[in-house]
Amino acid sequence: MDNTINFQDIIKKSVLKMEQFASISVWDTVIGLILSGLIGLFIYYIYKRSFRGVVYSHTFNITLVVMAMLTCLIIMTISTNIVLSLGMVGALSIVRFRTAIKDPLDIVFMFWSIAAGIATGAGAFPVSIIGSLVVAATILLLSRKQLKDMAYLLVIHYRDHASDEVRFQLNKLKYALKSKTINKDVIELVVEIKLKSDNTAFVQDISTIEGVKDVSLVSYNGDYAP
Repeated sequence: MDNTINFQDIIKKSVLKMEQFASISVWDTVIGLILSGLIGLFIYYIYKRSFRGVVYSHTFNITLVVMAMLTCLIIMTISTNIVLSLGMVGALSIVRFRTAIKDPLDIVFMFWSIAAGIATGAGAFPVSIIGSLVVAATILLLSRKQLKDMAYLLVIHYRDHASDEVRFQLNKLKYALKSKTINKDVIELVVEIKLKSDNTAFVQDISTIEGVKDVSLVSYNGDYAP
């Protein structure tokens, strides 16, 4: 007698056992959603606290919370039946996400939210909780270290006769030249500087130089395209 079971037999048996939905109770669903929501809120707090970009996106942060809960629901659903799991894979394969992620750290937070939802939906609550605590501690530690030496872009527009005085003031700082644009009436100078404190008195000193039109100091995350 041939005891070989092919893929078609597996599908047939799975279809006949749709009552396996009962293996996940309402209580299990509620616990999974509550825990994934709490972990999502924890990710929300860590993202907001560790954000070092120019423009903070509140909607993206909300997405992290909802993503953890939705991922948990998906994992709980596909774990009940092989037909549903195959159907879910097929449905998700046609989805195309075209939103541009500018900050690489945002991708890390997205994967963190998805991973937490997967672990919670699979019932691995200790993995979800302990893993989230370790990831949060790592992000906060590294972001705090970066905060001690923040980078800024200093943009200066001045006339040619003020070049020597501007250069004299810049030599007092630790800077790196990013770009220099010379027009007929004005020179634009962009330099990167690093500050260990909030002392920005040098901006006022440069702006008082005769021939300087304006001075701008902008927070800088390392990406610059002249």
